[in-house]
Amino acid sequence: MELLRFTTAGSVDDGKSTLIGRLLYDSKSIFEDQLDAVKRASIQKGSEHLNLALLTDGLKAEREQGITIDVAYRYFATPRRKFIIADTPGHIQYTRNMVTGASTANAAIILIDARNGVTEQTHRHAYIASLLEIPHIIVCINKMDLQDYNKKAFEKIKTDFQKFAAQAFPGKDIRFIPISALKGDNVVEPSKKMDWYKGKTLLNILETIPVRKDHDLVHGRFPVQYIIRPESEKFHDYRGYAGRIAGGIFRKGDRVRVLPSGISSTITSIDSFNGAIKEAFPPMSVVLTLDDDIDISRGNMIVQEQDLPRENTEIRVMLCWMNPRPLQLNNKYILKHTTNDIRCIVKDVIFILDINNLEKIKKDKIVKMNDIAYVELRTIKPIFFDPYAVNRITGSLILIDESTNETLGAGMIV
Repeated sequence: MELLRFTTAGSVDDGKSTLIGRLLYDSKSIFEDQLDAVKRASIQKGSEHLNLALLTDGLKAEREQGITIDVAYRYFATPRRKFIIADTPGHIQYTRNMVTGASTANAAIILIDARNGVTEQTHRHAYIASLLEIPHIIVCINKMDLQDYNKKAFEKIKTDFQKFAAQAFPGKDIRFIPISALKGDNVVEPSKKMDWYKGKTLLNILETIPVRKDHDLVHGRFPVQYIIRPESEKFHDYRGYAGRIAGGIFRKGDRVRVLPSGISSTITSIDSFNGAIKEAFPPMSVVLTLDDDIDISRGNMIVQEQDLPRENTEIRVMLCWMNPRPLQLNNKYILKHTTNDIRCIVKDVIFILDINNLEKIKKDKIVKMNDIAYVELRTIKPIFFDPYAVNRITGSLILIDESTNETLGAGMIV
């Protein structure tokens, strides 16, 4: 069964957690004890209705304040597909959490309060979703019940969002749905109060969005995570290279090249948890064995011989800064790229993006928490990469503080 990962994003109180709760509730994906606990908590909080947001807002501070702070993951399935949901915060100070939750998503649900329309946070989250190359964006215009299910209110917000999208990320797959997460309109079941809307419900869209094309099946990339040497009588000479396929299709008998050594060899077998297989593709985790004994270690990459990634010590990156301490020019950081850790410095801040008007601020070199900046990095030795637009795995990286091991920023290679 196919797996779809999707994330929710939007301004504070747009109803992200309520929407996910409604999706789980109406699709019969909640256990009775969970439902009983939510009912009790709703009564204790004095809610006039079942507070479905409590299904995802698990932290005490989240429940007290009625907001989402941390990323909450929920899992459910329908007969057609399995789902992993990332419920992300709406506050500007938690933008870094939104980046984390959206980084592996196939689709992003952008919620807009029908009363407030498109806001700064709508721009911010939509742009980040586009920056992260999330293939499908679903714009849910929520709380239509508070606008008397008015078609004109829906159409105005749709037009405003389309104007921003045409400037910020033209050509993206964007779908619009008028919903009421509180009442359940157009979430799982079609709304009788918005019969002017002829499109699919949210669940129906999530079940039918194509996901197979979201992986790079062209460029063969296999970052090595671990070397397997059983040293047993049965597998006396076995030497396997374990990892997850990041791109392309690998088959037994393919000619491959090991980077950075550049030595070529032939795949003799592809082993999985269930035994030997003839071919492997993203996002499968497998073990490759090669015809030649080559010095290979964690951080190396096995690629198709005739399709090499780019190689450089200087790369340009769209960086989402996640740490309270500002980025320091010429400061040393650890760059984590696929399974490879390497030291680097930030050579230059080319511009900082103003998310409101998409203006590129070139004079300011101070990158603060939640800023998005275009920077140039220099590594102490070459890394092998693809542009993020081509491959979301070999085109992404994170920066780590050498002394504290904190994650400082997440970057997409341009």
